[in-house]
Amino acid sequence: MPWDNTYLSRWFAFVKQLSDRYGKSPAFRVVAADGPTSVSAEFTLPSKPEDVRTWLNLGYTPRKYIAAWQKTFQVYAADFPNQYVSLSMGFGLNIDDRGKIAPRERKGIRQEIIDEAMGLLGRRFVLQFSNLDGFPGAGPGPRGVDLVIGYNGRVITGFQLRTSCERNSGDMGAEGNPALALKKSIDIGMQPNSAGQHVNYLEIYEPDVVADDLQPVLRDGASLFK
Repeated sequence: MPWDNTYLSRWFAFVKQLSDRYGKSPAFRVVAADGPTSVSAEFTLPSKPEDVRTWLNLGYTPRKYIAAWQKTFQVYAADFPNQYVSLSMGFGLNIDDRGKIAPRERKGIRQEIIDEAMGLLGRRFVLQFSNLDGFPGAGPGPRGVDLVIGYNGRVITGFQLRTSCERNSGDMGAEGNPALALKKSIDIGMQPNSAGQHVNYLEIYEPDVVADDLQPVLRDGASLFK
C-alpha cells in the first residue's frame, strides 16, 4: 500500500543511498519525488471501477494517502538539500475518509498534495505535468496543462511531452507530421499565464531531440526561453 510503513521505510532507505552517492553533484539539479505511486513518478493510482472496489476493501482513505506524501516530501527535502524536488501531477481516488465514493474527492486530494509540497519545499518545489500534447483543449490533459500554467512564476513549473512526436505524431496532434506535432505541443506548453509567466522547462523525448527534421522546431522552442 502507498502508506505502508515497511514499504516506505525501504523506499526511503534507497532514496538516502541515492542522495549519498549523487546529492553533491552540481550536475544533479532536479529529483522527482515519488514513493506513494503506481507505475511512474506521477502520483496516480489504479482507478478503474474494479480497482476502486479493491481500494475500498484495503482501507484506502485520503488521509492515509496524503500523509504518505507529506512524509515523502519531508524525506526528499532533507536528503536532497541541493536539488529542486519535482512532483509530477496526478490525482488521488474518488473515495472520502468515510470509505464512501465521492466523485470530486480526487481533485481535492491533488490540491492538498500540491499545497503540502509548496509548504515543505518552498522555492525548491517544482510542479510538473507529464502529459503535454498538441491538442488545444481536446487532448487527454488540458486541465492539467492549465493548472500548471496557473502556477508559473509562483514555483518552478514544467511539462513533459506525452510521447515522442517523431514516433507517435498522431497522438501528439498532427498525424504524419512530427514537426507540426512538436511545434503545436511546444506552443501550448509555452503559453503565458495572466501574469505573463511561462514554464521554466520542457522535457522532450530523445527521438525528437536527435531527429534531423525536428531541429528547426527545437531551436525555435529553445528561443522562447530567452
